[in-house]
Amino acid sequence: MNIVPLAYPQKGSAKKTGYWRIFRPKINYEKCIKCMICWLYCPEGSISIINNKPVIDYDYCKGCGICANECPVKAIEMVKE
Repeated sequence: MNIVPLAYPQKGSAKKTGYWRIFRPKINYEKCIKCMICWLYCPEGSISIINNKPVIDYDYCKGCGICANECPVKAIEMVKE
């Protein structure tokens, strides 16, 4: 049996880092298809799934924009802080 190790990003390894960002992601839930690709690609683990929808923890989000870039329906917009 082959075992494939998976690594999951952990919130808080560098403490709260949200103050680093210049832009923050904003999710348009009317456009969101709940594919969870944003959750999968978030390098900081700052996107959680709550009630079957992605929710961003702005205390840890650094505003990298990867979630917005990877969203297939462009439901995430980066807005200036």
